[in-house]
Amino acid sequence: MIELLPLLLQGAWVTVKVTFFGSLLAIACALIAALARLSPVAPLRWLAITYIEVFRGSSLLVQLFWLYFVLPMPPFNVEMSAFAVAVVGLGLNIGAYGAEVLRGAIRSVHQGQHEACQALNMTPLTRMRRIILPQALLAAIPPGTNLLIELLKNTSLVSLITLSDLAFRARQLDQATLMTMEIFGLALVIYFVLAQAINFGMRQLERRLARGRMRGGLS
Repeated sequence: MIELLPLLLQGAWVTVKVTFFGSLLAIACALIAALARLSPVAPLRWLAITYIEVFRGSSLLVQLFWLYFVLPMPPFNVEMSAFAVAVVGLGLNIGAYGAEVLRGAIRSVHQGQHEACQALNMTPLTRMRRIILPQALLAAIPPGTNLLIELLKNTSLVSLITLSDLAFRARQLDQATLMTMEIFGLALVIYFVLAQAINFGMRQLERRLARGRMRGGLS
């Protein structure tokens, strides 16, 4: 059993890197798409809606295959490594879901906050940056945590585009040793530990933002 762990941990490290960079891209896509979705500029709204509906309404596996196998072909001729495809595919997919979560969180901020900002003659950008968005981000953390954990679990699909992640290593070891229960039991534990690490980190972030909001309200 012990000799299996190093190879599984190598795969887990690839999974961690894909999750980390995919999460950064997903957060950026969610923020941009949510703000564009709420924009008064119609073309921006249409572009955001198209992005959200396309990536929410189609299979992640097909999206990964499209990025990895179709983009390198004419007329696109865009070739990316398997790692880049994994990060881009997962980031864009989860970002589309996150955009709707963040849009809902922004709209949940009480209308009185908007009116108070207008009374103070704040510009729309300042209002969003200093008042609305911090409150919306706090409200979006619990559902956002679920999406980041979903991103982690979805990394198991990247083995199908030849990336040696945790799922790939587990299947490789299973075929070589036939120790199915032990190998996939270890893989299950590693995925669980990684998910709990995400959960813990997001809870800490939520507490920090909540304390900052409380200090801001008392000052």
